[in-house]
Amino acid sequence: LHVDRQVSGCSDHDGEETYNLDGEEMWVADFIKREGVEPQPPFIDHMTYRDRTYQQAEANQQICKTNLDVVRTAMKDFKIED
Repeated sequence: LHVDRQVSGCSDHDGEETYNLDGEEMWVADFIKREGVEPQPPFIDHMTYRDRTYQQAEANQQICKTNLDVVRTAMKDFKIED
């Protein structure tokens, strides 16, 4: 049994997009260099992610930031309970 996981998240100033297999990072978006990185150890058969994976990660970040703005607007009138 293998656990395949995509992690995607964002804030106002940062973002993350990774693909993991069994707890190992297999692909990560480097938003500074604007490219995907495959930090796989040399002792495994190298997996390559399909073309346009980085472009999809950028699109996911835009969706995440839009959703973040929507949630902030919706939650702005909620009072914090002690």
